[in-house]
Amino acid sequence: MDLSKLKPASGSTQKTKRIGRGQGSGHGGTSTRGHKGQKSRSGYSKKIGFEGGQMPLQRVVPKSGFKNFNRVEYKGVNLDVLQQVAEKRDLTLIDVETLVSAGIASKNDKIKILGGGSLSAKLDVKAHAFSKSAKEAIEKLEGTTEIL
Repeated sequence: MDLSKLKPASGSTQKTKRIGRGQGSGHGGTSTRGHKGQKSRSGYSKKIGFEGGQMPLQRVVPKSGFKNFNRVEYKGVNLDVLQQVAEKRDLTLIDVETLVSAGIASKNDKIKILGGGSLSAKLDVKAHAFSKSAKEAIEKLEGTTEIL
């Protein structure tokens, strides 16, 4: 190996346009900004949504509806998913940590158990909420439900 023949991997480097480095670079003088005007000055920044003094679209379009900022978002998990996790990992207790490690939910999700699918194993389930049908199905098989 010869150190004089070292060069970067192909595609790893790009020729960048060096602006404001003299006339010889081809990008000197006005440094690609054109002549005069607000955009040619240093410190220029356009406000988001600014439309040159015209009333911005965001203010023209009528607002409607209501967004409840107190709403609690749940990640729904069906009974058949619980069944699969219990069979795969040979578990009787299913809680939030189990579902997170199985990749079904993320650690910040609030989990609601829903009644979709069927359940055949006796499970002890801990979650933030349960639907009525899911709670009945779990307790029918003598499992327990615990709200966190």
